[in-house]
Amino acid sequence: MIDADAVAIHLNFLQEAIQPEGNVDARGCLASITEVCKAIKKPVIVKETGAGISHGVAKQLHAAGVSAIDVGGLGGTSLAAAEIYRASAEGDELCEHLGHLFGWDWGITTVESIVECSVLPLPVIATGGIRTGIDVAKSMAIGADICSAALPFLMPIIDDEKVNADKVIAKMNELCEELKVAMFLTGCKATHELKDAEVVVTGETRAIMEQRGFLARLNMAKR
Repeated sequence: MIDADAVAIHLNFLQEAIQPEGNVDARGCLASITEVCKAIKKPVIVKETGAGISHGVAKQLHAAGVSAIDVGGLGGTSLAAAEIYRASAEGDELCEHLGHLFGWDWGITTVESIVECSVLPLPVIATGGIRTGIDVAKSMAIGADICSAALPFLMPIIDDEKVNADKVIAKMNELCEELKVAMFLTGCKATHELKDAEVVVTGETRAIMEQRGFLARLNMAKR
């Protein structure tokens, strides 16, 4: 009806599991996504909302006909964690407990999700903790095609308690300049060239990627 360019299907199983009225009947979800992909002529994007997407799930989505994956990884704004505040306000102690237990730490980080999903021949959208132009550059360097952010552009509105378009636009320009500097310093004339930039993975992220066998794939992709 609105002549949309694409349709995005949100996966929010964790949020539903924490909500007192949440729908936890996930039977037939993949079949429904497959049906949507076949029924409409527009691209279908599948987006997680804070728990990330693994390689195994990405493979199933690719087979279902999905046109792109938005990883929505752990590390950014979590809709499940947001349910903690609603549960607290409503005095629902069980849901508040579940929110604290699962809302902040459950899932696959954005970095890991990008690497695991980018192995497939699908565009990958990086979301979940993207705050600066450097985050955009890093995400593209490990396999993302596009990056999306919310919190950096919401903060000016939250600070003023009203929509301040000028501050939002200023923040967008700031992020773009940060990305340009990162590209300049890595010798990249275009964003797609960031995928050839050298990367170093350390700490817990490196350990997880090694255990799951994706660090070697990332290194091979850089050669």
